[in-house]
Amino acid sequence: MADGRMPSQQRGAGAAGARLAAGRPLPAEVGVAPEQLAYANLIAVGSLLATVLLVLGLILYVTGLLAPVVPPETLPRVWHLKVQDYVAATGVPTGWGWLAYVGAGDFFNYLAISVLAGLTIVGYLVLLPGYLRRRDWVYGALVALEICVLVLAASGVLKGGGH
Repeated sequence: MADGRMPSQQRGAGAAGARLAAGRPLPAEVGVAPEQLAYANLIAVGSLLATVLLVLGLILYVTGLLAPVVPPETLPRVWHLKVQDYVAATGVPTGWGWLAYVGAGDFFNYLAISVLAGLTIVGYLVLLPGYLRRRDWVYGALVALEICVLVLAASGVLKGGGH
């Protein structure tokens, strides 16, 4: 390290020296299960898609190419209201009602948010068959339970935080 290089970069610290950790050799290769690679690819592509949708939604909203449900000039008069009062004053939908307004400038971004939120459930659905195929019952059960909880939460069956 006196010459500014890391120990593995110094002369004489070949592959054997670089492969030692705490006096034990590291495995030659680290294997990644195919479903984990599929999960990672799904998250990467889904995140990119959601980002593109968010940017597109912003452009469509700011330029006025998609008319909003709540006009921007109305917002300063209503954004301080409680949710119930805001909904009553603006007529915006609640729950999954936004799907009917996905073509509106102020609701288009919900599509991107839904893509991001849905990635977790879809990702778990990608992981589950691999765990079951390998008879990894603990991970399989955890993933199956997580899928159930997320689907129930998204459906509105599980409610909380009502204050």
